[in-house]
Amino acid sequence: MQVILLEKVANLGQLGEVVKVKEGFARNFLIPHGKARRATPANLAEFEKRRAELEKAQGEALSAAQEQAARLDGLMIQITQKAGVDGKLFGSVTNFDISETLEKQGFEIPKAAIRMPQGPLKVVGDHPLKVALHTDVVVTITVSVLGEQA
Repeated sequence: MQVILLEKVANLGQLGEVVKVKEGFARNFLIPHGKARRATPANLAEFEKRRAELEKAQGEALSAAQEQAARLDGLMIQITQKAGVDGKLFGSVTNFDISETLEKQGFEIPKAAIRMPQGPLKVVGDHPLKVALHTDVVVTITVSVLGEQA
């Protein structure tokens, strides 16, 4: 299926590009989330009329993400969990816990933006994690997991 991208999509293309994607990806993700439209002649004409407006909105979103990244870069947050004597946690620290802690400090970060390639944190210590605020803006924060004796 051919679609017109209404914003930059990672690993797919830039704003305004006409790309070929699988039907399920377009129907279940791109179109419902407002990231793309079917590439029909009518939609292409409408896109060309709205191109400047969409580019301006994308630029504003990028600059807002860069401002937030400047405040967030290198931040260290502490999360306390119950842990055993050997430093293993009873449970784990997930992206939800990190998002909640950041929200208490005044940052509005969705949990989906927190990248945890090794999965939830299960041991005491400092863990560097990446936060993707925008497709072009990724910052590193440090999560310090502190053990609390049960």
